[in-house]
Amino acid sequence: MPYEELSRLLVAGGVNRVHALPLFRWLQGEAERDFFGPVERWLAARGVPKTNVERVTETPSGDGWTSKFLLRLADGAEVETVLMGYPGRFTACLSTQVGCAMGCVFCATGQMGFSRHLTAGEIVAQAHHVAAEVKARHGEKLRNVVMMGMGEPLHNYDPTMQALETLTDPRGLSISPARVTISTVGHVPGILKLARNPKKYSLAVSLHGATDEERGKLIPMNRKWPLSELMAACREYSEIKGQEVFIAWTLISGVNDDEKQARRLAALLSGMSVHINLIPLNPTEGYGEQAPESQKVEAFRKILRESGLIVTVRQKRGIDVGAGCGQLATTKRERQPSVA
Repeated sequence: MPYEELSRLLVAGGVNRVHALPLFRWLQGEAERDFFGPVERWLAARGVPKTNVERVTETPSGDGWTSKFLLRLADGAEVETVLMGYPGRFTACLSTQVGCAMGCVFCATGQMGFSRHLTAGEIVAQAHHVAAEVKARHGEKLRNVVMMGMGEPLHNYDPTMQALETLTDPRGLSISPARVTISTVGHVPGILKLARNPKKYSLAVSLHGATDEERGKLIPMNRKWPLSELMAACREYSEIKGQEVFIAWTLISGVNDDEKQARRLAALLSGMSVHINLIPLNPTEGYGEQAPESQKVEAFRKILRESGLIVTVRQKRGIDVGAGCGQLATTKRERQPSVA
């Protein structure tokens, strides 16, 4: 719950507003304290929990810095959350939905189908879980949040924004908005709403195809919001925010990794303020294609750079434990049909 909403709730419950700050810090920060009098009675009457996720398993990566957590929610639903990091730069990769309705063919979460949205509290609780692990293991604070876990964040817009409002509050975990990245498969209405959000979060758009025909084979949602609409939304976002947009391109051998695709991508992004992240395909059980060899990745990158675009190849982290981009999925498969 954001601080101002908590303050209003306290006042409505007959508790002095001055108690909102210590209560918020207790719920969202690291402060440990006992409450007395009206606050204690208010908490007791509502059974306010400090967390609402239970760790089922942890799977550490061989890289020594990445861990994947399977977390169980109050209703028994499960999501995966990832801790990634280096000294001084620890990142939480958070989920926003149980499953995903977008249906991207190479993504393990998309292969699950969609079950339900997460609440703001369930998103925040994941960050607290990772932050506690960072403190216990490394004596450091969580610095970065990427909304790149299970689900489409902009399909669950309001709870995601409420969660980020809480996580970026300086009275709580105090994650800088500049250290928050929201990933989308191209949810155009969500991008346009995000452009008008006062916080300057970073936007990452999963593209993977430079024509509607090519992209539609990989991302079914392209039929609803084709490239012309998506690119217009990205330009509007950049103009309003004064920020570049990160473009994610999963390289799939024999599908979207040749020189023609690279040149089409360069033409599509010409004149736009973008930073391209090339991601060699991570394996999933439900998709049989493979990542291209390193020389193909380098040739693709070279064409984009020669076109004047900023491009990097994303470092692989946690692939050995299924914690990489597109690999998150729970073992439960009792899902409802995908809905947009």
